Amino acid sequence: MSGYSAKQVLDQLSKPGGHPVLRGDLALVGLPGLVYTPASGLGLPAVAFGHGWLQPVNRYRALLRHLASWGIVAAAPGTQRGPLMSSRLLAGNLRTTLDICTGVRLGEGGISVDPERLAVAGHSMGGGSAVLAAADDERVRAVVTLAASETRPSALDAARRVGVPGLHLAAGEDRIAPPVGHAEAIAQAWLGPVQLRMLPKASHLGFAEGRHWSELLLDGKGERAAQKVARAMVTAFLLRILKGEKKWDVLLEDDVKGVPLLFQRGALARR
Repeated sequence: MSGYSAKQVLDQLSKPGGHPVLRGDLALVGLPGLVYTPASGLGLPAVAFGHGWLQPVNRYRALLRHLASWGIVAAAPGTQRGPLMSSRLLAGNLRTTLDICTGVRLGEGGISVDPERLAVAGHSMGGGSAVLAAADDERVRAVVTLAASETRPSALDAARRVGVPGLHLAAGEDRIAPPVGHAEAIAQAWLGPVQLRMLPKASHLGFAEGRHWSELLLDGKGERAAQKVARAMVTAFLLRILKGEKKWDVLLEDDVKGVPLLFQRGALARR
């Protein structure tokens, strides 16, 4: 979209894309969770998404569906839902999700995923788990986190081994995982090209959709504005890194109103 402003591109990418979307259940192939795919397409990119602490995968349905509407297979394992959530095990589940996406013909058999176009993403502890997964899986080409939190084992330590591009969206009003000790620290430690962007008014749960009882324990609630920005930024980043689409670059360069660029090292993608 050469000649368009960052605001125009953000508005465009925050709306559904042109692909009809199919919804599936990962449990049919042995892993609880959701998968959304374009209605057809071979050699598609795919992303495995990790949920936040105590959050059901249903709180990310709109994001998953949105990515599928733009031609990206999006799957989220529904494991590690308890208060003693294991980030290590969720990271393993994210890698298993990528195995499923690449190893199983989806839909009626008319959908396949290119094993060279894989990404991991996540919210909160799911974001930290995505970093862990990327550090141990050479198939991963891109990583996105939303209000990432430090984990055990350490996502901060793992970030030092992740050489692929990373986009980290931090929440300015996050009192659960304040950016300075979590998303910002992870971005600063990143081995490969990286961006850290801030949503100044967002809370830790701003990226999660709808309402949930965990809001009684955690700070914040689902916020439409945060979700809109996240949809656009995540879509632009994955289309750029996994498919080489340059027309969204204006959204990945410099400051963007509502999601300023706080830190960058290296170019996210080659020109």
